[in-house]
Amino acid sequence: MTVLRPTSFDICTGTVLGVDPPAPRRHLPTGLPDPLDALDAAMLAGLSRPPCVVSFSGGLDSSLVLAVAVRAARREGLPDPVPVTWRFTGAPRADESDWQERVIRALRVGGSWQILRADDELDLVGPVARRLLRRYGVVHPVNLHLHLPLAELATGGSLLTGGGGDQVLAGWRRSPATSLRARLGWLRHTVRSRRRPTELFGWLRPEVARSVHRASRAEERAEPRRLRQRIAWHTRRRDLKMTCAALAALAADHQATAIQPLLDERFLAALALHRGYRQGVSRDELLAEIVRDALPAVVTAPRRKARFREVFLREPTREFVRSWDGTGADADLVDPNALRALWAHWPIPGGTASLVQQLWLAANPGGATEPASPTG
Repeated sequence: MTVLRPTSFDICTGTVLGVDPPAPRRHLPTGLPDPLDALDAAMLAGLSRPPCVVSFSGGLDSSLVLAVAVRAARREGLPDPVPVTWRFTGAPRADESDWQERVIRALRVGGSWQILRADDELDLVGPVARRLLRRYGVVHPVNLHLHLPLAELATGGSLLTGGGGDQVLAGWRRSPATSLRARLGWLRHTVRSRRRPTELFGWLRPEVARSVHRASRAEERAEPRRLRQRIAWHTRRRDLKMTCAALAALAADHQATAIQPLLDERFLAALALHRGYRQGVSRDELLAEIVRDALPAVVTAPRRKARFREVFLREPTREFVRSWDGTGADADLVDPNALRALWAHWPIPGGTASLVQQLWLAANPGGATEPASPTG
């Protein structure tokens, strides 16, 4: 299966922008099931192809997928799905172990739960990422390699993820801040958004920084407010399409099928039909409306969203950026001197993560063996 590879602009700017034009308008079919029943049905293809591995972090989206998959499997007499979880050392902001334990206990799947442990293994150019980079080259998203061991565990079966949840269930527009923590988060976001393009994208040529900043802001503002339109808009974005294509290719290489139930066509249609009129609804509210009392309360209980920068920026990346000689970057887009100056401080900007992988691969030739098609 051909992998869709990000363009040089995507890699250098750390953004994947663009939205496909709308498809011809279709009327939503009548008689669609309740969204939860539609999501339940979306699990069956994966459950019918064991081992059905679920990428389970303990966050809301993966917890929802696991819970609905368990419910469907037990009703249909199919093998339970196999939750697989990463645990990280030295990354406290990525720690979701408490929620993981609670959800696993409530669903009674502790017997099949597999925990993988990582120190530097999941670094941007660590051992796992290197295997993926050697196979495919630079792909999107930059953290795709964390699913490589899961795809290996799913060999011959299926791999379920919570992909699409951030876009479909949450969206980008922030709900009004009600707590002190939420207000502080809103304030930090506001301050950051007002920084000059040359500060936000300090490694780029000034004219490129201004261009990508304008395009990014325009795409953020274009997100529809009403849920029905938001769903349709996000599913047309290059970012999400490339992510799904990369997961599909990764699974296919292990004779497995990658399934994103939260992006299932009938689930999205049911959600649009039954809840599409909602505007500015938060993820917590939407999940409560979808699930009601059908799943254990812990599955959809509000929780802090984990942050994974400490997982992917570890010693292998630190060593590489320190030793980088300033060559290999697209000089039409990137200012090598500015990039070296930024990389002299730790942690490096997250927007340069794809550049780390591209330049590491250029400095360590061996090449990707999988044909890849750029998407523009």
